[in-house]
Amino acid sequence: MTPAASNSIASVLVVAPARLHFGLFTFGGAGRTYGGVGAAIAEPALRLRLTPAEHFSATGPHAQRVRKFAAAWQAFHRRDALPAWSVTVEAAPPEHVGLGLGTQLGLATAAGLNAAHQLPPHALTELALCAGRGERSSVGTHAFSLGGLIVEGGKESDEVLSPLECRMPLPDDWRFVLARPATTAGLSGAAELQAFCDLPPVAPTTRQTLVNEVSERMLPALAAADFEAFSLSVTRFGRIAGLCYEQQQGGPYNGPLLNRLVATLQRQGVAGVGQSSWGPTIFGLAPSQAAAEEQIDRLTETFDTPLTLSIAAPNNTGAVITVR
Repeated sequence: MTPAASNSIASVLVVAPARLHFGLFTFGGAGRTYGGVGAAIAEPALRLRLTPAEHFSATGPHAQRVRKFAAAWQAFHRRDALPAWSVTVEAAPPEHVGLGLGTQLGLATAAGLNAAHQLPPHALTELALCAGRGERSSVGTHAFSLGGLIVEGGKESDEVLSPLECRMPLPDDWRFVLARPATTAGLSGAAELQAFCDLPPVAPTTRQTLVNEVSERMLPALAAADFEAFSLSVTRFGRIAGLCYEQQQGGPYNGPLLNRLVATLQRQGVAGVGQSSWGPTIFGLAPSQAAAEEQIDRLTETFDTPLTLSIAAPNNTGAVITVR
């Protein structure tokens, strides 16, 4: 994420991956909280373009959120006014569907303004502070920086960002099939915070089971590029983590429709299935583009509720910033 230096900048383009969140290790107890596992995906990507202007403006989808992030950047850097740049959101994932838009948008705005003002590259903790992200899980923040599979261990109350435990690249040929019903939305903001307050704490034994699943099965399978073993581990992890939200969701996945969608994928032979964050995005792993296309064809033919379907390759680079 290091921008090239220039004395006269015509534009800054930030392209950031979306993220899938496989689940948290823990919440509600003492010591380190949250933590978890997820992956960066190439699509749907966020594209944010900054160009010089007489005063600040933001256009495109989620423009109001960009303005709020720019104001946070202004406050962090103790500037008297919003930066004189025009920020255009050229493309973005939908919000509140489990793809991490808020984190990517906040970090992209801050990183883009840093590059536009030719500031030294911020440490990731400073970037998160600047954008006000990483309050709970830091999977999306690390994914923005590095791409790949992210494992973070949870944060203490005085930490800005959960430390990165492990980052590994995902095989370029593997794919994620994204399936999302149009009729539901995931939790966010105050509703998400209230849900965590209402849920019972994760039992220490459950946390250890999740940690063991990642360290003993998921990561070794990925290191060996063993698609089947990795897929099965992702499913086990997501189901155990999801059951920690049963009081809120009614099962390991968020509501009857998503539980039925997961069951359909599994009946069709998809070994790796999970819910990203609170949903409603459900993902299925595929070993290749062709297999992912077949997965979509089967789902289209058999599932009786309209779905938004797409295929995403892994992102192993994190955000890319281009200065011209």
